[in-house]
Amino acid sequence: MKTTLLRKEDIKRNWWVVDASGKILGRLATKIARILMGKHKRDYTPHVDNGDFVIVVNAEKIKVTGKKLKDKIYYHHTGYLGHLKSISLEKLLEKHPERVIMLAVKRMLPKNKLQKKRLKRLKVYAGPAHPHSAQLPKPLEV
Repeated sequence: MKTTLLRKEDIKRNWWVVDASGKILGRLATKIARILMGKHKRDYTPHVDNGDFVIVVNAEKIKVTGKKLKDKIYYHHTGYLGHLKSISLEKLLEKHPERVIMLAVKRMLPKNKLQKKRLKRLKVYAGPAHPHSAQLPKPLEV
């Protein structure tokens, strides 16, 4: 049995499109994170970034279980003393529905040097239309 390690020249990236309408946020984010890392491929190598591109449409129609719409709070700090900002999931879905999926996937990816590169391959859109039809994305069932 021979172990093969992937090189940069051998990487072939595919494009996938995911319809998020009616899907649960956490389950959707785990599937997307696996594809961005390349774990669904047979030649997965942890230190090589060989994941695929993922397009998510209808981000505004995701679902969450329980009372997370009101109880889940997203925090960020402006850098000034006492300026810790917070927003609930419900308000964030109204303002920026793309950001909810982007944050969920970002927090499921490994915290290393490849995280930023992997997140650049994630394209999230609030509505059903996307400008990546020239790449011929394949539909992905989640």
